[in-house]
Amino acid sequence: IKRFVLEQLSDFRDYTGSQELTELINPNNSKLSNVRLSPDGRHIHVILRKPQVGLVTFDKYERPPLAQNQEKQDLWLTRTVPIVDVLYLDHHNSKDTAVVAVVYENGKAEFWKFREFKSGWHLLQTSDLCNSPRARVVSVCVCSNLIIWCEERPPSESSPALSSARNKLRYCVCRRDFDVEDGAVSLRGVKIALHNNPKFTVTSSGEYVHLLPDLKVKPLLSISKFFLTWSPHLDSFTVSTTCKNIPLKKLSAKESDFKKLVTDCLGYLSALEPPEIYNFSPTACGGLLLLLSTGWLCLLQKDGMLRKVYKLADNCLVQHDTHTSLCIYQDIVALLIGQNLYLIDLNCGRELEKIVLKREGSLYANQAERRTPHLLSETGLFVVVNRETDSRDSLLVEAVFEEACKYYQQRSLSSAQLTVDILKKGGRFQAPISLASILRNYLNTGWRQKGAELKALVSLEELKGSLVRGGVKEVEAVCESLVEKEVLRLLSSSELDKEALLYLNSIFSIFPCQAWRAAQAALQLHYNGEGCLSSRAPPDVWKTVLNDRIANSALPVFELLCRSVFHFQPSWLPRFLELTQQQQGSAGLGEGGENNVPLYKRALCILSSLNPDRDQHQDLEVELLLVSGRPNAILQALRILMGRQQWERVTQVAQKFCKQSPLLNKEIFTILLCEVAHHRDLDPYLDLLWTLCPEDFTVITILSLVLKNLPSPSASSHSTSFSIQLTIGLLKPLLRKVLQRETKPSQRYVDILQSPSFPPAAPPRQPTVQASTVTDPTTDSALCNNIAPTLLAESPEQRRTKPVS
Repeated sequence: IKRFVLEQLSDFRDYTGSQELTELINPNNSKLSNVRLSPDGRHIHVILRKPQVGLVTFDKYERPPLAQNQEKQDLWLTRTVPIVDVLYLDHHNSKDTAVVAVVYENGKAEFWKFREFKSGWHLLQTSDLCNSPRARVVSVCVCSNLIIWCEERPPSESSPALSSARNKLRYCVCRRDFDVEDGAVSLRGVKIALHNNPKFTVTSSGEYVHLLPDLKVKPLLSISKFFLTWSPHLDSFTVSTTCKNIPLKKLSAKESDFKKLVTDCLGYLSALEPPEIYNFSPTACGGLLLLLSTGWLCLLQKDGMLRKVYKLADNCLVQHDTHTSLCIYQDIVALLIGQNLYLIDLNCGRELEKIVLKREGSLYANQAERRTPHLLSETGLFVVVNRETDSRDSLLVEAVFEEACKYYQQRSLSSAQLTVDILKKGGRFQAPISLASILRNYLNTGWRQKGAELKALVSLEELKGSLVRGGVKEVEAVCESLVEKEVLRLLSSSELDKEALLYLNSIFSIFPCQAWRAAQAALQLHYNGEGCLSSRAPPDVWKTVLNDRIANSALPVFELLCRSVFHFQPSWLPRFLELTQQQQGSAGLGEGGENNVPLYKRALCILSSLNPDRDQHQDLEVELLLVSGRPNAILQALRILMGRQQWERVTQVAQKFCKQSPLLNKEIFTILLCEVAHHRDLDPYLDLLWTLCPEDFTVITILSLVLKNLPSPSASSHSTSFSIQLTIGLLKPLLRKVLQRETKPSQRYVDILQSPSFPPAAPPRQPTVQASTVTDPTTDSALCNNIAPTLLAESPEQRRTKPVS
C-alpha cells in the first residue's frame, strides 16, 4: 500500500476563464516553466512568449461581483515587448489584496493591484526600473523589500569592439528598494550591486539572493563554473561551485566589480570540471536546491555548505531537454523528472515514495500549507496526501480520553474505577469530550483542511495585529474582512440559536454597510440589471435565512436581510422576496415557516416599520404584493393602484395576472368593469379590458354588474336613462363579443347591435349618489329591457369624448 497518494484540488473550473487556462497550459501551447502561481494559489499567470507576447491571468474569486454593473477586471496583457517575470510584492499583508510587478525586457515595470471587493485587477502605475533606456532585463526577483535584477548594457556606439570573452561580461546586477502604499508603489533609486559580470539568473531565498549561471546554454568558460550568493543585508558575497561542499570564497559586497571579485579563483576553477546545474529551487529560508547533471540532488545551505541529499538511479539521469521540477516542503523534497514524482526525506535522503503521473507537471509551494507538496498540470491542481496519518487519528483521540482518565482518577474521592467508556457517557467531564470533538473535526476534514481551526486562530491573531498596526484604511479593510467571515459563518450554521441570532443582529446594527456587502457575498447575489436577482449560495445558507425564529427583540434573518436590502438597494426588495420564495419552494421548507406567516407579509411588516416616504412605500408595497403571487395580495395591489389612479399600470397588472387562474381572472375583470361604470378614466384601455372578459360571462352578467354600479338616479329619470345609455354604449364591443360567443344568442339584444348612430339629447345636470342602492334584480331586468338603442351605435370617438353628467 502506498503511503503517499495524489489528490486533485481543482480542475480549474473555480478559476475565471478555465477553458482558456486548460488550453494555455497544454504543453503544445505553453511550457510549464512559463506558468506562475500566487503564494496563496488564487491567481495563475501564464507568460506568453511565442508567437504572441503578453500575460494572461486566471483568478479564483471567493465572492461574486457585488454591485449591479460591477464586472471583473482581468489581468490580460498583449504587448510587443517580452515579459521577463511576474513578482508578488506584498502578499503577506492581506488575503484580499495582492500587488504584483510585471517586468518587461526593456526595463519597464507595471504594478497591478488585485482587490477582491473591487472585483479584479487595477493598474497602479508604470515605472522605469533601469536607469539606461538601452538596458535589457534578463532576470528579476524580489527579496524582502528589494527588487533585484540582472540587466544587459550594450556598449556605446563610440566604444571599440569587444573581444568574445569581454563581450560576455557586459551585464550588471541592480537593486531598488520599494514600499507598497495605498494606491501606489514607491521606488527608491537604482543601486548597482555588481557590474562587469556574465549573464546571471537571480533568485531569492529568504534574505539571500543567488546568482546562477545561465541554465539555457552549455557553459564553456571558467566564469560559468561557479555561482554567487549575495546577502544584501549582511553586505557580503559567497563564491561557490557544484564540485565542492564548502564555499570557495567569502568577501564583502563593497567590491562590486565582478572581475576583481573572482580573479584569484579563475586559475583554480580552470582545472575543475564541476557538474552543470540543470534546475534549482529556493528553500525560502536562505538555501537553494540544486539538481545536477550527475543525478545528484543537493542542498546549498545559507552558510554556503553544499550537502548531497539524493542520487537518482543511473537510468534516470536527466538531459538538457528533460522536463524537471523540484521544491522543498520543510522535511520533504519533491523532485519531478518527466512524469515521475519522487518524494525524498530531506534529513536522511531516503526515498519515501515514487508516484507516476499521467502528465507532466510543475511543483509549487502554497503559503497556507508549506508542508504539503502541491502540483500543477494541464488538468488542474493537485496535492500529495499522506495516508499514514489516517490510522493515527483514532489513536490520538483515544489517547486524550486515557490521559483524562488518569487525571480525574487521581483527583477523585471515589474508589470506583474510572474508564474511558464512563468518561465518554457520563457527561460530567466536558473537557476531554470537547477536546476529542475538536480533534475529530480537525482530523476528519482531510489533509487539505486539517489546519482550518488552527488557521482560524492564527488569522484572529493576525487581525489583532493589523488593527493595532494599521492606519484608517487598513482597519476598515480588516473590519470588512472580519464582518464578512462572521456573517458567512453564522448564515452557514446548521442551526442558528437565539444567542447567535442576537449576535448577527448586532453585527448588522454596528457595521451596516459591511454587513450588507457580507450578506451579498454569503448569498452570492448577482443582479443582472434587467430585474433579475440570482443566488448561487448552498441550500444550507437559505435554510438559515428562512428560519423565522425570534429572539427577544432580535429580528429573524429574513427580516434582517430585508431591512438591509431596503437601506442599500431598495429597488432590490421585491426581487429579493421573489428569490427567497423560489429558494423556499426548492428547499421544500413550506410556505409560512414555524410561525405560519407568508414571506410577503413579513417583508411588508419590515417595510411599514421603516417609514419611507409615502410614494416609495406604496410603490414597494405594490411590488411586494404582486411578487407574492397570492390572489388576495394581487387584488390588494390592484386596489392601491386604482386609488392612485395609475390606470396604465392597472391594466398591465390585470393583463398579466388574469392568465394566472380563471377565478382570479373573474375577480379582476369584475373590479375593472365596476370601475368603467363609475368614471371615464379607463376609456383609453377598454379594448384591452374587453379581451380579459372571462369565458363564462354572459350579457346579463355584464349588464347586471354595470347597472349595480352606475351612479344612482336622482329625482330626474331622464338623467338615469342618459347614464345607462352612455355606459351601455361603451360596452357595445364587449356585448357583441359575448353575444357572438354564446351558442344561442337571445333576439332581445339584437336591436342593441343594430341601433342608429345619433346620440340622445343631453339631460339637465343633476347631483348623483352611489350605485349601491341599485340592488333589486327586478329593476335590473327592467332597465335591461328598456335600454335606448340609439346611444349604442355611436362611434368610439363620439362615446369617449362625450362628457359624463
